Amino acid sequence: MKLLLVEDNDLLVNELVKQLKVAGYVTDVAAKAVDADYLIKETQYDCVILDIGLPDGNGLALLQSWRQRGINTPVIMLTARSQWHEKVEGFNAGADDYLGKPFHTQELLARLQAVIHRTHGRATTPSKQLSFGGVVLDETEQTVTVNEQCFELTAMEFRLLRIFLMSPKKLLSKAQLSDKLYQFDDEKESNVVEVYVTHLRKKLGKSAIETRRGQGYIFHGTQLS
Repeated sequence: MKLLLVEDNDLLVNELVKQLKVAGYVTDVAAKAVDADYLIKETQYDCVILDIGLPDGNGLALLQSWRQRGINTPVIMLTARSQWHEKVEGFNAGADDYLGKPFHTQELLARLQAVIHRTHGRATTPSKQLSFGGVVLDETEQTVTVNEQCFELTAMEFRLLRIFLMSPKKLLSKAQLSDKLYQFDDEKESNVVEVYVTHLRKKLGKSAIETRRGQGYIFHGTQLS
């Protein structure tokens, strides 16, 4: 899952990016509204974490402009303001959730998971699991269970499998997958998707992920459905 964090507080940004990486998220960062506006036009994000107070503009105005242009990426607003009417303004502008500063990182992670699951039509379970076709991914422990056998996942395996489980039975291109595995400015390795699809097949079984030559991949799981 790939996020855009729009925040100009360097200390907060550094801590959040670190914690989000541990939780399996790839995060691009923009300190200004103009940079965030550029990135969201260039990249498909699963969620945006957007601060209201930015050095070159207002986060609410930025969000309103996105919604007016048909950019429907889920947005969690961050603000040091706590008045109820300001929260209402945020929701009316198109925010999907709202979090006041200061906050605990675990609360942000829980809200992120709920918003992203809801966007993909998946329920957030108390056990923090994603499942499809006999494959059960534990998002907290970053493990996968198949046929009652539990496997630990590397960071990249976890990211890739979570993407597949969010969009089962859908054709995902190599470019789409690669984009979600790397930050915007990262140099992308040409064969990284193939390598980690191979790793996942060793744990899930060869038929779990179908290759469509020249098109991409489809996640089927281990059970016919």
